[in-house]
Amino acid sequence: MNKPVTPTQLKAMLRDGQELALVDVREQGVYFHGHLLFAACIPLSQLELRVADLIPRRSTRVVMCDGADDDLAQRAAEKLARFGYDDVAVLTGGVKAWRDASFEIFSGVNVVSKAFGEYIEHRYSTPHLSAEELAKKIAAGEDLTILDSRPLEEYRNLSIPGGIDCPGAELVHRVFDAAPDPETLVVVNCAGRTRSIIGAQSLINAGIPNKVMALKNGTMGWELAGFEVARGKTTHASDPSIEGAKKAQSAAARVAQKFGVRSVDVAQVRQWEKETATRTLYMLDVRTPGEYAAGHLSGSRHAPGGQLVQATDEYAVTRHARVVLVDDTGVRATMTASWLIQMGWNEVFVLKDGLALALEGGRARPTLLDFTPAAAISANALNSRLEQLGDCVVLDFATSLQFRKQHIPGAYWGVRARLSQVVSSVSSSRNLCITSPDGVLAHYVARDMASAYPDHRVQVIEGGTRAWVDAGYPTESGSERFTCEPNDVWYKPYEQAGAVRKAMEDYLTWEVNLIPQIERDGDARFR
Repeated sequence: MNKPVTPTQLKAMLRDGQELALVDVREQGVYFHGHLLFAACIPLSQLELRVADLIPRRSTRVVMCDGADDDLAQRAAEKLARFGYDDVAVLTGGVKAWRDASFEIFSGVNVVSKAFGEYIEHRYSTPHLSAEELAKKIAAGEDLTILDSRPLEEYRNLSIPGGIDCPGAELVHRVFDAAPDPETLVVVNCAGRTRSIIGAQSLINAGIPNKVMALKNGTMGWELAGFEVARGKTTHASDPSIEGAKKAQSAAARVAQKFGVRSVDVAQVRQWEKETATRTLYMLDVRTPGEYAAGHLSGSRHAPGGQLVQATDEYAVTRHARVVLVDDTGVRATMTASWLIQMGWNEVFVLKDGLALALEGGRARPTLLDFTPAAAISANALNSRLEQLGDCVVLDFATSLQFRKQHIPGAYWGVRARLSQVVSSVSSSRNLCITSPDGVLAHYVARDMASAYPDHRVQVIEGGTRAWVDAGYPTESGSERFTCEPNDVWYKPYEQAGAVRKAMEDYLTWEVNLIPQIERDGDARFR
């Protein structure tokens, strides 16, 4: 058994200035409805795939929590102990006990970052314009550029007509070429509010000569106003020219001076790497996915700068850790660092000339703990078996949202932490084929299944659902054959099956109302 921590003791830990990782191990869709402010969501179902990157130091103080009466936190704490984490506690009574102690409970995801965006708008009076005002300017043919500060996949899903994709940390890096005429109005948007506000204020802080405004309520506000959105667009802001890059570096230097952004050299980072038994070090590469894949510093993880500010708890869970940001010119790292500093991270640094060292290529991949490959079946063999024998059931452990969009015909969907519900739904079959998007999680599920249900024959689909799709086999969509409640992830307003308009309105209202709740909680240190 791991040591218990009371709500009062945890509140003191949150304020003592020492390293602390607070983790809520419920599924994200459950977590969404009520959690502690600084609790990062790392579901028990995903623990082995995510915890090593998010809490890299095994001697970190870790507190696990769940709802109230379930045993998820205890199960997670026992796993962490097996993985070598030696200072793990469980919040007694979970979220319910925290609420009963009259401490604040927050709904939503990435709450600290979202509240920070609202704080910035209030603090700086970041200028904005409504969807109706923007539409009038477009109709009048005014000179303007719309920069969408979200990652390309979000932009591709829906965007403002005529908008150009330019994710948050890329804005200062690319704006001098995206809007070379200083008379051009620059409008920054995102899906809702946070990245519009932070993006617009980034350009203002950098001192670009153009007038800059945030689109109030982003694409949601645009749709709510009755305007059509664009879908499937791929227009991305171009790489900076030589002149554009020089201007961006000058702008970033002004921001570094204003907000006290510090730089470190490789020798200092190497020294910190020797101290990782006692201090947590996050080395985060804030460039684009393609640049990271082409070559990155060994030991660095990919964390696109705009998303790092937008969802800090998805990249760095240990509070009061050291954070070193890496890019090629220093512009994107500096802009990202300026926001993390204002968010309350005290030890944030930009690595000087970090990419001048030997680099390694490859896409970002998670650090897996306790991974053991299970018996596998190829997509081709599975297809033949389903066609000829039909004697196995496919169990899919993608997110419910991924499953709803695409899955192997006839597959059942489930959650790893709810395995008994999954198996009871397919109790007539003893031959099970397990899949997940890339097949990795499926191996963990197969091992769990073999341990809990030794009378079942369990195989993993080699390469997961992606391999099935790549092989050209058919898929289907829809929500049939869910084995448990699909509350594993939070569905964004535009991902809802119905009542999308109300979901958008509720979401925007929630964002605006975060500031007074943050003030009541008292633990955030925005500056």
